[in-house]
Amino acid sequence: MNNHNERVNFIWSIADLIRDSFKRGKYQDVILPLTVLRRLDCVLAPTKQQVLETNAKLKGKLENLTPQLTKAAGRNSGNAEKAACDSL
Repeated sequence: MNNHNERVNFIWSIADLIRDSFKRGKYQDVILPLTVLRRLDCVLAPTKQQVLETNAKLKGKLENLTPQLTKAAGRNSGNAEKAACDSL
C-alpha cells in the first residue's frame, strides 16, 4: 500500500465488510476506534519486541509490570499483547 488512494480504498473495503452488521450510519462508530487502535499499534511497533521480552521475563515475578514495560518501550505506554494486527 504505497499511495493514499490504496489506503483509502482498503479502509472503505473494511467498512463495507461490517456495514451490514450495524445499523446504517453507525459503522463509523466502529471504524474510528479501530483506526485509533491500529495507529497506536503502529506507533508502538518499534519497541514491541523489547516489551514482549520484558513481559515474558517478569510475568509472575512482579505484581505491577507497567513501570518495567513502559521503561522497555521508552515511552509512557507499551503493548504487551502478542495478537496485534501486524499484517497491515
